[in-house]
This record gives sequence, structure tokens and C-alpha cells, in this order.
Amino acid sequence: MTDRKIAFLGTGLMGAPMARRLLGAGFAVTVWNRDRSKADALAADGATVAATAVEAANGASILFTMLTNAGAVSEILFGSGVADALKPGAVVVDNSSIPPPIAREHAAKLAERGIRHIDAPVSGGVVGAAAGTLAIMAGGDAEVIDSVRDVLAPLGRVTHVGPSGAGQLAKLGNQQIVAVTIGAIAEAMLLVEAGGGSREAFRAAIRGGFAESRILELHGQRMIERNFEPGGTARNQLKDLDAVLDAARSLSLHLPLTEAVRAEFAEFVEKGGGESDHSGLLVHLEDKNARGKA
Repeated sequence: MTDRKIAFLGTGLMGAPMARRLLGAGFAVTVWNRDRSKADALAADGATVAATAVEAANGASILFTMLTNAGAVSEILFGSGVADALKPGAVVVDNSSIPPPIAREHAAKLAERGIRHIDAPVSGGVVGAAAGTLAIMAGGDAEVIDSVRDVLAPLGRVTHVGPSGAGQLAKLGNQQIVAVTIGAIAEAMLLVEAGGGSREAFRAAIRGGFAESRILELHGQRMIERNFEPGGTARNQLKDLDAVLDAARSLSLHLPLTEAVRAEFAEFVEKGGGESDHSGLLVHLEDKNARGKA
């Protein structure tokens, strides 16, 4: 499809299906992951597996990063030598969720090397990554984003939301809505069941009304099935909420709903729920209510 070489760094829960989408669209993709077995799994899909991040980056015109946090992105780009391995004019598409100031810092440091940068965090979870229906929130120069739209197209719908860092701010806003909605659905289910109703029937009853959402559809079903194998972990949800509140403080904003939900996720993680899916907040709220009745 193209002679552009793509490198994809970070092939975990989200990165692996995203890389598969690019491979399925006919792009040549070299992959790397700290745990090599997760990269090796993509060889059957046609990926070239690199032994190091620098090896993957060599000769790449577009480099994707889908890593755990800001520290991991900084280390890979500037600590391991990836930025120095990229040729001038290359585009770094960072799909990781990191604080907006760090994204802007990365963009500036890459620009000094003649490398272009897009902060492009995603929403839609593992399901959206596999289906190619991710919401991609892009911050950076519009011309740079336009230059890689064909590469992003197999992954989902890309929206340019503003200058460098704006993509990360949009993702934080998304994560606020996700967290507050998960909390609201969990509490509503507790309320209905405590009064003798069925959680499953309650969810069915309100589908299609004003409370309809992807969270109600997918995470509401998880709560009914009690399936808390992680798509997105509670620990990562807490990380995102901490980043939201850091950004709010820098902008002199007070976000009381976000603060309240963040406190519940913090307690859930502290009590051992960190690796549960974030919809597992239901279990934490059930436990709190059981303790309250004791």
C-alpha cells in the first residue's frame, strides 16, 4: 500500500490490536515491546519483530508509541536513543495517555531534531482497537496530522482538537466522563437492587433513554456478568484521574465530581483492586455498603 516504514513501540493490550489493524491494511510494520513475547505474537500477522526499540525506529518515517506512562515514553524516546535513530521529517504519533505538559515537552525536544510530533491518545478500549473504531484525539500541527490520516484511518476516527498537548487534554476529559459514568452506573445498580429490583432488568429498561452510553452498554454488562478481567485497569483509571486533577489545578479549576470519584478509585486500588477492570469499582461500592450495614 505504501513504501513508508512504520514502527510500533508497545504491543500490549491496546498496542497489539492496533498494530494488527495497520498490518491488515497493508502497511509494513516493525514492532517492539519490552516483553518480547508480546511482539513475537504479531509475527504471524506479518510484523517484523525488532530486538530493541532503536532497531525498530531505524529508517521509520512514522513511529507509534503506545506505552504505559509518561516516564516510559520519555525513556524510550530520549533515554534509549529512539529520537536519535529517527530521520528528520519523521512523525512520532504518541497514542499513550500522558500529562499534557509532558506531551508538549516531547514535541519541543523532537522538533529540535527535525522530527514532527502528534499527541494522539485514544478511547474505545481493546474492543475499539480490534475493530478499528477508536476515537483518536490529536494535538499538534494540522498539516502533520493530515499527512498521516491514511495511516490512522485503519485505527479509527481522528479529530484534530488543537495545538500540542490538546489531544492529551481531550483524553483527560474523556477519562473524567468514563470514570464518573462508571461510578454513577454502579451506584444506580446498587440502589435498584437494594429496593428489590434486578440489575439486568434495570439496565435493559434504561437502554435507549437519556442515560444510554457505551459505558452503560459495555461496562454495565460487565457489572451484571461480574466480568472484571481488565480491558482498562482501575490503576490506570486512577492515574488518569490524578492527571485530570493536576491539569485542573494548573488551570485554577475545582472539579468536585472528579475529586469524589477519584477518591473512590484510590480506595479501591489501595485495597487491592488495581488490576481489576475499572468497572470493578462496583465491587468496591458493594463492599462499602456491606461494611456500612455491619
